[in-house]
Amino acid sequence: MKLPRRALVLLTALSAALAPGAVAAGTAQASRAVTSMASMGDSITQGFNACGFYVDCPSRSWSTGSSSSVRSHYRRLREVNADLVAHNVSRSGARVADLQGQAERAVAAGAGYVTVLIGANDACTSSEAGMTSVADFEARFRTAMRTLAQGVPEATVFVASIPDVKRLWEVGRGSSSARAAWAALNICQSMLARPRSTDQADAERRDRVRQRVADFNAVLERVCAEQAGCRYDGGAVFGYPFELSHMSRWDYFHPNAAGQRLLAEVTYPPAGLDG
Repeated sequence: MKLPRRALVLLTALSAALAPGAVAAGTAQASRAVTSMASMGDSITQGFNACGFYVDCPSRSWSTGSSSSVRSHYRRLREVNADLVAHNVSRSGARVADLQGQAERAVAAGAGYVTVLIGANDACTSSEAGMTSVADFEARFRTAMRTLAQGVPEATVFVASIPDVKRLWEVGRGSSSARAAWAALNICQSMLARPRSTDQADAERRDRVRQRVADFNAVLERVCAEQAGCRYDGGAVFGYPFELSHMSRWDYFHPNAAGQRLLAEVTYPPAGLDG
């Protein structure tokens, strides 16, 4: 299956400065200009469960991972800039409320390129009632983005959309192993509780959780647009039809190495190159 080529961003100047015949040279020049990058987010960006049982595996992170099996943004950018240093400031279990502290760490690292993937834990809670409100999500995300804009004003910030957690239910509900893991580990019960139920109440609950993710993504897009150096992925991650084979077989929730590689593919190359 051919992966979509999405317009993300490395340096905002590229979109105006590059002529059609200068894309390759411009990419190399822009990559060399960035000497430090940082990844903000949660367990997805930590590579949780991607190389061991219930452990973080940042080497397989889609953003700043060093593993050749994933070909992260960091690995791709290092092909033209061997001096690039990566800082993974994400944390497993993080919600948008934790993003401010991560933004401060990205600023302290002097990051010239920052990736953000946050919000899954704000929707994937032990019950529907535990989800973060859209208003709170927006306020906290805007605060973190302003910290980046003020602390590293020349940096490019790439914001990935939150994956579609209902898609996870769709591809996993038929698997007895997935259902057992979701129940035993209490995973994303706001969406994944009673996975085989066809009751109207359960169907409506799943739709409400999916809508909350969609609302969070609308916030990511809107707030990102407020900052000149920020670019949103246009819903690329949310819209990608991932399969159960992209998930860890320990919890059927977090991306395995193949899933991390997929995330890197879907979100690369940085925009400004494709218009």
